[in-house]
Amino acid sequence: MSDPTGKSLTLDLLSTLRGGSMPIAALVAASELFNVAEGSLRVAVTRLVAAGQVERDERGRYRLGEAAAPVTHRLGNWRQIDERTCNWSGSWIGVNLGAGGRGADRRRSERALRWHGFEELIPGLRVRPDNLRGGVAGQRETLRSLGLEPKALVLRLDELDSHADQRARHLWDAQALERGYRDSLRELAESEARLEQDSEAQAMVESFLLGGRIIRQLVLDPLLPKPLIDPEPRRTLVRAMLRYDRRGRRSWAAFMERHGAPHTRNPVHTGGGEPLPALV
Repeated sequence: MSDPTGKSLTLDLLSTLRGGSMPIAALVAASELFNVAEGSLRVAVTRLVAAGQVERDERGRYRLGEAAAPVTHRLGNWRQIDERTCNWSGSWIGVNLGAGGRGADRRRSERALRWHGFEELIPGLRVRPDNLRGGVAGQRETLRSLGLEPKALVLRLDELDSHADQRARHLWDAQALERGYRDSLRELAESEARLEQDSEAQAMVESFLLGGRIIRQLVLDPLLPKPLIDPEPRRTLVRAMLRYDRRGRRSWAAFMERHGAPHTRNPVHTGGGEPLPALV
């Protein structure tokens, strides 16, 4: 995963606060750990304030702004990803974007669909298993909140012919997903062992970068049902990440306390509210 920028570092750190705020001194001190120049950090904060993604209070401290809420909320819900699923009846949710879309609107639509595990069955039609709580109506609302074009059709697909159904079932590389779960579990275990020996700064950096990468992996997981994949390795990874998150929070605790910034979780490099640029 790439190193944080001034923008992503600011948003990632502010997303951990427990109803509080953080002084610019804390952001500058954290930026030094990741070789982000102080000037770059301050410019990023100024731009984030102007964009409404960060707010400055009367004491000159900073907190997340309303404009950052949709994406940071999505990234922060990785702990409950399995609560989003339900039993699968074999039906599908389809999205037809329509013809002629391009530019920023189409990119936002594509991003929203990838965030929710949709893949292209035929040109113009993206599908995923209908195994998320809320069904079609819930997906329609969620996709719209993440930027899906208003003209896009979101519908339930029942009784695909056998050929189309088999094609749909193989749109995702289940083996690659399962391999990714195993690899991440190994990385977490190895990192936990290192954190016990690392200096405060080393532990802060490692937990920030690795934790963020795995959270992004979980947030972007298509949450496939049985029989398309065995969900238990994913659940095991969530449990391991919960444990790692607690360990990472201890790594950052002294730093956050020195700067009077109460936090609820380990700061991690999730991309800081960015529209997951690797996917756009």
